[in-house]
Amino acid sequence: MKIDKIETFVVKDKLSNSFFFSQWEYSERCICLVKITASNGQHGWGEAYGPAKVVEAGIDLLKPIVVGENPLENEVIWSKMYRKTLDFARRGVLMASISALDIAIWDLKGKILGLPVATLLGGTHRKKIKPYATGLYFTDHNDFSKGFIEEAKRYVSQGFKAIKMKVGLGIKADVANVKLIRETIGDDIELMVDSNHAYTLREAVELARKIEKYDIKWFEEPISPEFYEQYKELRQKTTIPIAGGECEYLRFGFNELIKNKSVDILQPDICASGGLTEAKRIATLATTNGVDLIPHTWGTSIGLHVAMHFIANMESVPGRMYQPDFLIEFDQTENGLRDRLSFPKLEMKDGYLEVPNKPGLGIDIDETILQEYLDCSEQDDRETIIQNILNNK
Repeated sequence: MKIDKIETFVVKDKLSNSFFFSQWEYSERCICLVKITASNGQHGWGEAYGPAKVVEAGIDLLKPIVVGENPLENEVIWSKMYRKTLDFARRGVLMASISALDIAIWDLKGKILGLPVATLLGGTHRKKIKPYATGLYFTDHNDFSKGFIEEAKRYVSQGFKAIKMKVGLGIKADVANVKLIRETIGDDIELMVDSNHAYTLREAVELARKIEKYDIKWFEEPISPEFYEQYKELRQKTTIPIAGGECEYLRFGFNELIKNKSVDILQPDICASGGLTEAKRIATLATTNGVDLIPHTWGTSIGLHVAMHFIANMESVPGRMYQPDFLIEFDQTENGLRDRLSFPKLEMKDGYLEVPNKPGLGIDIDETILQEYLDCSEQDDRETIIQNILNNK
């Protein structure tokens, strides 16, 4: 059996209301999906975290390496993609292209063998995972906390046991917002903060110390991802656990975080940092060094299912009779690409997500709905150019 065809789909979802965080404002979501079809007609889906059309170009570059390969030999294929791009793509968007292809191959492999991806990874240590609601983005430039109370109460009423909120627009405003949310959700709901690397070390230390009293589970990306040693210094100056790694790539990048004792929690994005094949290696690094790992997830339901299978397989170190819950990020912002494209639908029950047990990732894409989200702007531009040429003849 061989990989016969690779197709890319750039999908775009216009948001009804834009939102922003410390770095950028979003009015739409745009993601590159990839479909890999084997010679027997079975297929697998993957997605990449990063600029969709750049990712698509990377996948086009990698197609000749992947087509014709045996989809059951995912590590061999991964190694060929990695070696082909090593001289110019050890970090960044092209690694996201490799990740999307790798994920699609795992999905395809599972469907061919009739086994869930978690089983292929080595087995399912847990059948349910506790999602935390990622939300509380900013929607009003004149009132950063607008709608926060209603949104936080909604998450609690939906059964979420943990919530992650955005900070990073100024220490005074951040402290006020953290206080507001803690008072709104009470003491029993876990609360995390994420500044998307908005602060200097001095500012991050100041903010961390001021919000320690609000029982913060972790402070995510407090400073720029380049500053490994500053992360270590911050860890020494606050009792809040420090998380980071969504901007890191490959086991080699995460080894730098570990060597420098930069974080308490590693956060690889499997759709960017090397796919499931590399995520398994990163997890081994984490357990070898006694560092927690909670993947970053952002995109469609494909990425969410990838993270569920990966977390289901993660070894619990140390082991004990009553294991703590393993967390998964569950973005709650408006996202038709997450909510409409795939089936069966993902549902939270009693504050947990059940790990899929169907072959592959356990989902498929509704290609009729996929057509609704295809970004046709590039094709439209080409047709306009052709039409203009014909009109000017």
